[in-house]
Amino acid sequence: MAALGISSPAQADQGWGGSTDNGSKKSSGAVDGDKLSAGVVYDLSKNGSGQSAGPVASTTSWTPPACWYAPKYTPAQLKAYLEPIWNAESTGSQWDLEQRNKYEKGGETAGTYKDFNKDKTGKGYWWDSYVNEDFPPGWDKCTKPIFWVDKGDSPPADIKNAVTPEILAQLAYAEIRVPSTTVKLAPDGTTKVNLPTWAWLDAAEFKAVSVTASVPVLGIQATTTAEPASLKIEPGTADATTYPASGVCEINNGRIGVAYAKGKADQTPPCGVEYLRSSGDGSYPLKATITWKIHWTGTGVNGEKTLPDGTFGATQDVVVQEIQSVNR
Repeated sequence: MAALGISSPAQADQGWGGSTDNGSKKSSGAVDGDKLSAGVVYDLSKNGSGQSAGPVASTTSWTPPACWYAPKYTPAQLKAYLEPIWNAESTGSQWDLEQRNKYEKGGETAGTYKDFNKDKTGKGYWWDSYVNEDFPPGWDKCTKPIFWVDKGDSPPADIKNAVTPEILAQLAYAEIRVPSTTVKLAPDGTTKVNLPTWAWLDAAEFKAVSVTASVPVLGIQATTTAEPASLKIEPGTADATTYPASGVCEINNGRIGVAYAKGKADQTPPCGVEYLRSSGDGSYPLKATITWKIHWTGTGVNGEKTLPDGTFGATQDVVVQEIQSVNR
């Protein structure tokens, strides 16, 4: 029986990139000893895995945020981060002086602080931007300088993209990886002209996946889930008929399409394709794409919220031959 692999890395549709993976968890931004072990932390344990798993691409023009603000430093960590920069004098004496006056020697003027707010250790965090340049567009729009937020307080009103459960859900969307799937095709072997080719997919082979994004120091999180919904077949040529006519096979009772069985050769498949012309010495690039319904829930959110559908698909070369007849 012919099988169509949907998620070969070389052929798969592309989604968004992400930060470096560390097993079942990963963190956004550059997190090291000078920064909180927080930022945004992703739990990938329920995500799709394996070399052939891939990211979904939004069916709309929507993209996840390219930059956002979240806690990054304690007072001691901000000092350890900024002082080597100032001491290196690589950013200019005037800038260094302004920064020292803002974070180290100020405190009397609004927007300035004394000794990196060390007297507030444990009572809040320094917030800064996190950027992922793989997310188009707008990764260069988070330009606010590092600012302080007391525990329990909201960031200043003029801070756009301050991290929330909704932003976490959108960031988790970009980390979704859907599993490899295989669409079964029949009849076995090379397809013939004017012979309906059945296609089906058991839902057990492509289960729902999810990613949880959280900011531990704020106690907020969101889980984004992708569930398979339909299969779209594009034959790779106008000289073909799809079943149904739209080429979209909906999931029904946990299955897409119906498995071919002996004796069904003259029946119309509920999901499939019929080629009307031979592929000659070549082949047709049949594309199969799964649409995934995506929803999320998070801290303080009642019920499930939706995000744009995502798709993931790939192409497979299909050889179509003329049916040879013999006259007796």
